[in-house]
Amino acid sequence: MSEHAISREEVDAAIAARRELGDELEPAVVDAFVERIEQRIATRRSESEQALWMKRNHQKEMILGGMGISIPLMLIAAVFTGLAGVIAVCLALVALGVLVMRGDA
Repeated sequence: MSEHAISREEVDAAIAARRELGDELEPAVVDAFVERIEQRIATRRSESEQALWMKRNHQKEMILGGMGISIPLMLIAAVFTGLAGVIAVCLALVALGVLVMRGDA
């Protein structure tokens, strides 16, 4: 993670609060601090899961779209160019799949 879950100032503030409040309230200060960290981590996890879902959904759309377009292209290629055209359409479909899965498309 390039970005810190908790800033240095928040850590310093929690340590200062712990020192001011003493030993009897130390567990409450630590629990509150840990709770803030857990909330930020959960937020990041949710954001990364959503980004992954969107990427996979985009990949699925691109692959299905390419397959849908390749059916009429394959028919046209078979009629006008024969086997060489069909092979070219199949290679283009494979290239699209590779590019989409690599994340270039």
